[in-house]
Amino acid sequence: MNTATPDLATLAQAAHWDHAHPFLLPLRVLPEHIDLMQHTNNVIYLQWLEDIAWAHSQALGLGPAEYEAEGHGMVVRQHELNYLAATRLGEDLVLATWLVAADKLTLTRHFQYWRPSDGMTVFRARTQYVCVDIAQGKVRRMPASFQQTYHAAIVSAVTPAS
Repeated sequence: MNTATPDLATLAQAAHWDHAHPFLLPLRVLPEHIDLMQHTNNVIYLQWLEDIAWAHSQALGLGPAEYEAEGHGMVVRQHELNYLAATRLGEDLVLATWLVAADKLTLTRHFQYWRPSDGMTVFRARTQYVCVDIAQGKVRRMPASFQQTYHAAIVSAVTPAS
């Protein structure tokens, strides 16, 4: 992923985010992201959800190695995707994510994609994950390390501006 280089500390403090303390991932829309309609393909937005969710989880200390060691992982149960404006080749974007809710089985994450050139939020999403036993593929309670780490990272919900 080709990344732009905005000052992330400054961006994190900006008032345009839906929640405080975003985890941020800057990027640039590349030729391979563009579809027949000459904008970013919807599947790319979904891939970016996965990219930033993993980056955030790893920053919290729970990456693939920790999932394997615990024998458990978080998998998507439901996505809600809201495409608000098209993005085009060469545009810089800043992806943001937050953990907003968790219990012993599930985790909810919010996402917001923001375009610095015009200050527009171009995409919002909500994803609910459920914990599964990797070997059996069955829903299981989160291991204590997951609960401690993810619960500590939850931010309070705020109503997003349009």
